Amino acid sequence: MSLERGARVDVIADVRIAGEGRELMPYATVDPAALYDVHLADGVIADIAPAGALARRGAVLDAGGAWLAAGLWDHHVHALPWALRAERTSVREATSAAEAAASAARAPVRADGRRIAVGMRDALWTEPASVAALDAVTGDVPTYVLNLDLHSAWLNTAALRREGIAADASGLVREDPAFALARILNDVPVADGDAALRRAADAAAARGVVGIVDLDMVWNEEHWQRRLDAGFDTLRVDFGIYPAHLERAISRGWQSGDTLPGSDLVRVGPLKVVTDGSLGTRTAACAHGYAGDPHNHGVLTVGRDELVDLMTRATAAGIGCAIHAIGDVANTQALDAFTTTGAVGRIEHAQLVRHADLARFARLDVGASVQPAHALDDRALADDLWAGQTALPFPLRSLHDAGANLLLGSDAPVSPLDPWVTMAAAVFRARGDEAPWRPEERIDAATALAASTSGGSLEGARIEPGAAADLILVAHDPLAAGEAQLRTMPVHATVLGGRLTHLG
Repeated sequence: MSLERGARVDVIADVRIAGEGRELMPYATVDPAALYDVHLADGVIADIAPAGALARRGAVLDAGGAWLAAGLWDHHVHALPWALRAERTSVREATSAAEAAASAARAPVRADGRRIAVGMRDALWTEPASVAALDAVTGDVPTYVLNLDLHSAWLNTAALRREGIAADASGLVREDPAFALARILNDVPVADGDAALRRAADAAAARGVVGIVDLDMVWNEEHWQRRLDAGFDTLRVDFGIYPAHLERAISRGWQSGDTLPGSDLVRVGPLKVVTDGSLGTRTAACAHGYAGDPHNHGVLTVGRDELVDLMTRATAAGIGCAIHAIGDVANTQALDAFTTTGAVGRIEHAQLVRHADLARFARLDVGASVQPAHALDDRALADDLWAGQTALPFPLRSLHDAGANLLLGSDAPVSPLDPWVTMAAAVFRARGDEAPWRPEERIDAATALAASTSGGSLEGARIEPGAAADLILVAHDPLAAGEAQLRTMPVHATVLGGRLTHLG
């Protein structure tokens, strides 16, 4: 039978089993490279048997000896900005303000008269940003350059005037004003945004992704309901709620895990609270000052009492919590708030963690939602700007060894939404021929694979009867792949609830 995207699969034939669950099958322990048939029914795995042992009925997907693994999740995505980024001019490779400004000037002017560029990394530039440098090449067209980390933006005079923003000579706006500005720039026509998101979701499925946690800074329910009503069926989505919308969610009686009407694909996710800034914007809240700026310890954008109040209200309503904390001061405050409130959930990023706080993640059952590619993107920044810090930068193995549940993601559009890139960064702490950065923080491939599934490293999705039929076929054993092989892993097929969302 010839299969195509959208088809229901009854049997995945002639597979080798990778990842969690393989060790539970007695015959797999004898020969882990043996071939099996995986029988599906009603969206779950019905049976697993040696190839040909059971009759192959219905639609058969011939794996031809490819490796079967659990479907992958990205646990931290900003969905619409991720989708729109592919269609915007990037200045990521710029090494100076002048170079970035020249690239931004080449961005097309939108129908609303704005020009938008993305991917700014001004912390690495040879000279600081200035309004004058941007004005010199962009003229009277309102021009906006968004930081790669989303925590700041660089505007020319025309853009500052249009938005009614007062800025210093740098033209930079940071944190909440930058977030508010991003929401304005991402407010594209619904049809355009949804089409971009559908394309991005298809691309994610082609990399083996079956689900994402969408932490976009908007009221997400209406957007995902509209997409479902229009036939969106490519990914599972847990969507976040921000403090400005918490009471609205509570008044609706929402609890984390509730599904939207008409589909079980989209669920209510956690309350997302941003409590400090970022490394690249030099606003992450840290115990010690930033290199070259000893009085700058970053900022806590949400204080302890406010954080406890938000988490208490969410917990009382049955809503989990996802707390953005990058600096060590912010991580300690977040863990303290989990202690006080008894909230369930995760800390997002955890990029700088005190040694004494590592074990608290496990003791409090707080997940560590981390983005390993950031460690490689920001290794030079961390070595420079955090040179005086005594906490651990970008810990992975330390969190794992302390018993924390790791949940891997990309923070797309900050890093590419590609779980194989994420896993390779976690396992090898290097790209290509570069030397590993802090190699003692590597994790093993089995942990990285489990952390890239729905339950995380401690509760990774399993390939066993009764488990959800969210599965992928890949070319190589992910537990034995080298860095390049893992990072560029070919994905032959992605199955979501027994239905093909990608067939390559």
